[in-house]
Amino acid sequence: MTTSVARRAGPREWAGLAVLAVPTVLLGLDVTVLYLALPALAAELHPSGTQALWIMDAYGFLIAGFLVTMGTLGDRFGRRRLLLAGAGAFGAASVAAAYAPSAEALIAARAALGIAGATLMPSTLALISNMFADARQRALAIGIWATMFALGMAAGPLVGGALLERFWWGSAFLVAVPMVAVVLVAAPFLLPEYRARQEGPFDLAGVVLSLGAILPVVYAVKHVAAEGAGGLGGATVPALAAGAASGVWFVRRQRTLAAPLLDLRLFAERTFGVALGLLLVGLVGVGGVMYLVTQHLQLVEGMTPLAAGAWMGPPALMMFVAAIGAPLLARRIRPGYVVGATLGVSVIGYGLLATVDRTDGAGPVVTGFALVYLGLGALAALGTDLVVGSAPPEQAGSASALSETVQELGLAVGVAVLGSVTTVVYRARMEGWIPAGLPDSARQAAGDGLPAAAGAEAELPAWVLRRSEEAFVTGLNVATGIAGAAVAVLAVVAAVALRGVGPMKAEEDG
Repeated sequence: MTTSVARRAGPREWAGLAVLAVPTVLLGLDVTVLYLALPALAAELHPSGTQALWIMDAYGFLIAGFLVTMGTLGDRFGRRRLLLAGAGAFGAASVAAAYAPSAEALIAARAALGIAGATLMPSTLALISNMFADARQRALAIGIWATMFALGMAAGPLVGGALLERFWWGSAFLVAVPMVAVVLVAAPFLLPEYRARQEGPFDLAGVVLSLGAILPVVYAVKHVAAEGAGGLGGATVPALAAGAASGVWFVRRQRTLAAPLLDLRLFAERTFGVALGLLLVGLVGVGGVMYLVTQHLQLVEGMTPLAAGAWMGPPALMMFVAAIGAPLLARRIRPGYVVGATLGVSVIGYGLLATVDRTDGAGPVVTGFALVYLGLGALAALGTDLVVGSAPPEQAGSASALSETVQELGLAVGVAVLGSVTTVVYRARMEGWIPAGLPDSARQAAGDGLPAAAGAEAELPAWVLRRSEEAFVTGLNVATGIAGAAVAVLAVVAAVALRGVGPMKAEEDG
């Protein structure tokens, strides 16, 4: 029996990976850098409450909606070409956002940033699959790639805080311009071009249906995250129904096309489907816990956003260690066992968060979250590698886009589900503890949640605010306990369902 030997990557490929890391960091940075800029831009642009939400959410909505389309577009028309076009568009949209004269213009610029960002994410990952044919090298490269996005998210508050101390709010967007310039100059020299041979026209109707399937679901999830259990009314249920109907129509259409937007035969590979499921469920826990921990550091511990961002450094370092170390371990140990073991360590972190008290300080909270991030690093690196590695080379863009889509959806669902659990527990704990003599606005704020109570601090007695902090921490305990139980099950599933995937072998293709 003969074995095809994969070409090992050399200095040029590793230098190309450094180029691909730039847009990956930029995408993570753009998720969180706006958190500190929102008060300053609100003072100048005077957005309504709804407009403020769209300023924050338009970026994530459009990224999630266009990932599948852009992944397939890169397969058809060239992955490097799409990366360069997307980088140029991202730079232009960043300048438009920085100098937006109105809230409406800023929302439009953020939407354009989301569409451009959707071209960057699958292109970077698919190009890695082209550059690193050796299984071991590819796993390590994807581990580095997976860490860059999280590092960008962690650096967002620090970068935003440093810029806003000296410049106006638009400077938070202009940080993208020099990073885009690096990509546009270096990519043509260091990155290969790849375009799969495709037959048949591009499925524009499929694009519309994919947007109809994803965007209403993302909207509903974010609405529930913002409103809690009460957000299930209004447009949420119709949005979910519309998304489900579009999704069913999309799947039926793809099955009948010779050149579908998304080849559903990818799911015939068991490893592909299992890895996608692990990424989805794993990111639900991480997304919710990240949301709650950042609130805890600022609202319970009283940190500024800049200080809270600095405290997120150790968890980011743990993720980096896991994302780099897991592929190295997977050379000798089955990837399913590596993912299962690191998720087991994450369960310890969830357990710490489920037992913290309001008076424990930031140490136990950050330590618990760092252990949670350790599991995320291994899952993101090996799970993404299994998704991309199990797809044919000509469909790497589509596989990359699916991987990113389920992770985006997992993060959004995590915020919605664990945030809602925390809100329900908070309100139950605060019932009967709000004095009747307070102004109606203060009573409502104290009953809504800790962010609202902190905003009404001047109108609330100190003991009511302490009680609201205790109620929030109790909600954090319950939510992370539930997430920890789910991740414990996920660890077992990873070890069992992926036990057939052997250790990654050097110099062998497949």
